[in-house]
Amino acid sequence: MDTLKPADDNIEDVTLQSWDDVNSPHSQAMNKRVLLKLDIRVLPILALLFLCSFLDRTNVGNAKIIGLESTIHITDHQYDIGLMVFYLTYVLSELPSNLILKKASPRLWLSFLTCIWGIITMCLGFVKNYGGFVAVRAILGVAEGGLLPGMVLYLSSFYRRSDLALRIGLFYTAASLSGAFGGLLASGLAQIAPRGGLVGWRWIFIIEGLLTLVCGLIAGFILPNNLETASFLKDEERVFAIERLALDQPSRNTHETEKFDWSEVIRGILDPKMWLSATAYFGILAGLYSFGLFLPSIIDSLGFANNANDVQLWTVIPYAVAAVVTVIVAIVSDRLRLRGVVMLFTLPVAITGYAVIANVHSAKVRYGMTFLMATGMYATVPCILVWNSNNSAGHYKRATTSAMQLAIANCGGFVATFIYPSSDAPEYHSGHTVILGLLVFSWFMILLNVLYCAKINRDKREGKYAEFTGYNDDRDPDFHMIL
Repeated sequence: MDTLKPADDNIEDVTLQSWDDVNSPHSQAMNKRVLLKLDIRVLPILALLFLCSFLDRTNVGNAKIIGLESTIHITDHQYDIGLMVFYLTYVLSELPSNLILKKASPRLWLSFLTCIWGIITMCLGFVKNYGGFVAVRAILGVAEGGLLPGMVLYLSSFYRRSDLALRIGLFYTAASLSGAFGGLLASGLAQIAPRGGLVGWRWIFIIEGLLTLVCGLIAGFILPNNLETASFLKDEERVFAIERLALDQPSRNTHETEKFDWSEVIRGILDPKMWLSATAYFGILAGLYSFGLFLPSIIDSLGFANNANDVQLWTVIPYAVAAVVTVIVAIVSDRLRLRGVVMLFTLPVAITGYAVIANVHSAKVRYGMTFLMATGMYATVPCILVWNSNNSAGHYKRATTSAMQLAIANCGGFVATFIYPSSDAPEYHSGHTVILGLLVFSWFMILLNVLYCAKINRDKREGKYAEFTGYNDDRDPDFHMIL
């Protein structure tokens, strides 16, 4: 195969060629080099932003057990209202944010959102009463809502469908690690009190918000907007990367010139695949959010931690184990080019954990089940996050399905805020049972989506989608759904 070289330094003037043998030695070597450069330059920054996101979203759980409620004089119910308002504004901001991402410049938009929510998180450290707590949490939800769907959409402009689960798994692992790191960080930051006349939980918000602001500024300088402007790629590598990405396009249109069209948004909203995966993700996120918010309280209720700082440290281990397993599952998913099928095996791990913890009394067994709960849910997330993006083509269709899936799924946060009241301690039987039922529901939604995607592929082979031949989207007969 001839080595591809651009006609000149202007990437727009390059006439891209196709690879008849993508497995040739030259292609394989170039492929590894391009992926390595993208992984080194893009993924660490996204992982850092997502780490900040989860820290700033769940640190309220750490703050709760060291006096947030008593300091600002709010009840458990009022605390739950503050969490619910956050999730409401969070889900409402996801689709609008994704639709403007391309126009606003992905690099600047993601950086801007991060800086804003860092500042708002710092403000949480100064709230005095219930009204202030709810207001700041509401604004925080607006700022944070666009990050995850934006990152999924952003990554799909750099990587092929078969690459995405591992890459999303790697940066989503930051969420697992944030649970571990967040416990350690909260434990340390709480010791700053009473410096500045502020109690320990206030310093958690102030310092973590400041760290988020710094990370957002770093992202604005380092992240590329797209492959065409990725200065860290040589000209030949840039051409190869663009052509490689085009292999996922049925029409092989390498330069995405699609203009905004409301019909594409509607097509995304009405896509049954999106609803099946979104409702499945709803159950999973209800479990993840409740786990992140209430794990400190659950461990505290087990009785083997002597103080609040010890509780924070005990939360570290389940997250760390989940992080390792999440990456392994993502690698397997990409190698097999399977999403839903993989989740049918990972989700039962979490289901088992919830089934046991809801019905046993031994503190050691209950703590052991938190490992299964974390591992099963976190290992499932990269596959379900990338599934809609994998099976949607056309920028605005993909932007819509990615954002809608997360908007629907994040409603699980409403459930998470109310099912673990302090009055149910130490067993939390009702909360665990609710999540158990939702995870079983999610498993069946995933199964239905696998069967539906298989039917679409079968119909395409039988010529039922022939009228869409040449379309540069997921309706094209040459665009195969990933199961």
